[in-house]
Amino acid sequence: MAKIKLTKNELKVQRDALKRFNRYLPTLQLKKQQLQMEVRHMHEHIANLHRQMEEHAAEWAEAMPLLSGVDSAGLDELLRVQEWRVGQRNVAGTDVPVFVSLTFAEVDYDLFTTPPWFDDVLQAAREQIEMRLKVRLIEEMLVLIEQELRVVTQRVNLFEKVKIPETRENIRIINIYLGDQQTNSVGRSKIAKGKCALRNASTVL
Repeated sequence: MAKIKLTKNELKVQRDALKRFNRYLPTLQLKKQQLQMEVRHMHEHIANLHRQMEEHAAEWAEAMPLLSGVDSAGLDELLRVQEWRVGQRNVAGTDVPVFVSLTFAEVDYDLFTTPPWFDDVLQAAREQIEMRLKVRLIEEMLVLIEQELRVVTQRVNLFEKVKIPETRENIRIINIYLGDQQTNSVGRSKIAKGKCALRNASTVL
């Protein structure tokens, strides 16, 4: 603990600091709660997307191998992401990326030479890619939110466990010292008055 001045001015400084800490702490605590809720929501969202991917993969498990018969270069082009748009959302003061849209490359292919199932399986493969990209984006969001949560938690702990108790203790110490000084001053004043009274009495005699 830093050494403090045992003065009335320092007492005012410490009281003002305590007011400031007590005013700021609830804001930090609210932000911490919001971030914790957001972290839980993101974990749930990621779990849901993984579940959807598993269900989707199981649904198309028999059809997906059919794409292996397609020319690999042509298939890569059909599954190429042309535009991946990401926006921003503010979460408790922190900007995080959010999914906006996903566009695949427009590739013409011969509808007469491709089998009837091709369109549906191609669309299913694209849906798998989109879900994987969404999971990756939410995981990036989660990293940012968890980083901010750690910082806010540290600040809450600093205020709750260090700054506020330390400031209260400083105020208590200064009050005790100033109280003792006032008591001593009153005592010295009474002694001085007593001595004056004795001198006056001796003069009269």
